[in-house]
Amino acid sequence: MIETTKTKKITLCAVMMALSAVLSIVPLYQAPYGGTVTLGSMVPLVLVCVMIEDMRWGVLTCFAYSLLQMMLGFSAPPTGTFAYFVAVVLLDYVAAFTVLFTVNPVSKIFNNKYFGIVSGTVVACILRFICHFISGILLWGVYAPEDTPVWLYSILYNGGYMLPETVITAVIATSIYAAVSRQKK
Repeated sequence: MIETTKTKKITLCAVMMALSAVLSIVPLYQAPYGGTVTLGSMVPLVLVCVMIEDMRWGVLTCFAYSLLQMMLGFSAPPTGTFAYFVAVVLLDYVAAFTVLFTVNPVSKIFNNKYFGIVSGTVVACILRFICHFISGILLWGVYAPEDTPVWLYSILYNGGYMLPETVITAVIATSIYAAVSRQKK
């Protein structure tokens, strides 16, 4: 855990957001209508949420990252109304990335820090998936094949990139945390 000054915390959060942004533009797989499997773009956010005890820093960092992510890759959705447009912004960006802060409280439940990081990452990614799943049903369902229920299309489409992204994030975040922990000893 990092016990340090506010300036150092702000700097750490900004650097981790920048690392996440850089990793997010290096896709391993890009789905046609959004959603990307990256080389661990959520890892810096997971680590900052675990490293700084005060959960408020994780919430603010993940929220700020949601806005940055929107600025870097926003594409206008196929919505007919302003309300649906706002829903896309809230579900696919603001909520979907801000929920990543939940790594912090979930990881604290477990005595084993590594299991806590994996569990926190899985819970945070499930919450992010739920945001994208709801958005997929409400807003992106126009792309679903006619013979496929919209809910199934949303599960398959969003699960297609969120599942590998979750595994990659959990493995890399735990590995980095283990390496840093060994260095401290």
